[in-house]
Formats: sequence, structure tokens, C-alpha cells
Amino acid sequence: MTRDFAQRLRAREQLVGYWVVSDNPAATEEIASAGYDYVCLDTQHGLLDYQAALAGVMAADLGGSAGVVRVLGNDAALIGKALDTGASAVIVPLVDSPEDAARAARACRYPPTGIRSYGPTRAALRGRMSPQETNDQVACIVMIETALGLDNATRICATAGADAVYIGPSDLSIALGGGTPQHGWQLPVFRDAVAAIRTAAHDADKPCGMHVTNGADAARALNDGFDFVSISNDLSHILSFTRCELEQARTRDVGGGDG
Repeated sequence: MTRDFAQRLRAREQLVGYWVVSDNPAATEEIASAGYDYVCLDTQHGLLDYQAALAGVMAADLGGSAGVVRVLGNDAALIGKALDTGASAVIVPLVDSPEDAARAARACRYPPTGIRSYGPTRAALRGRMSPQETNDQVACIVMIETALGLDNATRICATAGADAVYIGPSDLSIALGGGTPQHGWQLPVFRDAVAAIRTAAHDADKPCGMHVTNGADAARALNDGFDFVSISNDLSHILSFTRCELEQARTRDVGGGDG
């Protein structure tokens, strides 16, 4: 599963992933072992530095899921370093133009196709491949999450080397006047924008993904034609679960019982 992630993504198989923001490799391995197609380690907004991303990708491998890294920015050094962990793909945030998309794509590939520097210290442990074979084994996923990115969606999606497009719903909804993500997600203009990006991606024969808050939303997104979805994140689910358990503990029937 980990080795063929890029091919499955490009073939527009419907894939379900999980988002990790915490530095907890054991938990990441458990999440991966649940059967997710990929686990994304978030170094942009998550609590993960390079060492944590490296450990997370290794844990995802052990659990049987493809390791994906959302990088801090559209920077060749950051992208190359993330791929050197053995990540199957990078998600590049704040891509506003086809030039941005092309820069991200070049950073993911070795010459002559791209500009990635050769030195896959950890990635090489998964099997020695030629630079060109490696180019085929990794995916460049670009995020559309701004008003400018929306305006340029058709051209971004058509960019050679950008393997997939990923919608960042929170930033996009705020950019379109939502105020907060929760409010913005309900606006017709946001729903229209999401549909427009998905259509632009599919017109370019590129997969389109989106971040969602739960499994039910993931199922709806896949039914609506999305090719891949990432569910929530580990920290949010820990908080939700622990709050629920505490609420149940504190609302017990203190007057009941047989004793």
C-alpha cells in the first residue's frame, strides 16, 4: 500500500486518510493499522518538527499506511527534506498560481524533471531506486485555499507535475467571507467554490481531495465525487472523546444502584 500510493492517487482511486498533528509515533502506528490509505503528518499547523515527521512516517509505514507530509511552505528544501523521510507524498499549502504549483512539482522531482537534491538517507532504506523511479513513486499535492487560488484553479490544476489538488476548507471559507470556518462552510459561495475546484481538477484529469471533520462527512464527500479525503485530526478526537467520557461520568444517576 505504501509503495503504490502515488499511482493509486493518480489513478483516482477513492482514498481515505487521517490527519495527525501530535508527536506520538505509537499512536500514529495504531491509526495507520486501522486501515487508512494514508496518514498525513502536519508540519504546517501541527505540533511536529522534522524529527517528529520522520518518526511519524516510519510509524505509518509500520502500520501499513502511506506516510504523507504537509510541509510548512512551498520551499524546495522543506519539500525535499520531507520526501527524504520516505514520505509517499507532500501536501504543499497556499498554492495561488500555476507558477506556485510548478515550483512545488519541480521540488518533488530529481533532475532533469525537477530540482530535488539527491540524498534520500532514510527513504533509501525502503529500497534503492533510481532518481527517475523515485520521481514516479512520490506525489505532489497542491492546496487551493485562497481567493486567488480559486481564481486560478483551472490553471493550477492543469500544471504538469502537480499530481493532485487538495482543498483547504477552513482558509478558503474565511477567504470567501465566512468569518469563521464553521460559518463559512455553510455559505453558498463556499459550496460553489468547492464544486468549481473539484470540476477544474477533474477536467484536468487530476484527483481532488478535501479535509473533512468526521467519517460521515468523508462518505458524503466521496459520494459527491471527491477522490480522497482526510479525516479530522488526532488531537481533536482525543479532546472530543475525553470530553464525552467525562460528561458521562459526571451525569451518572447518583441516586440509583442496588447497594
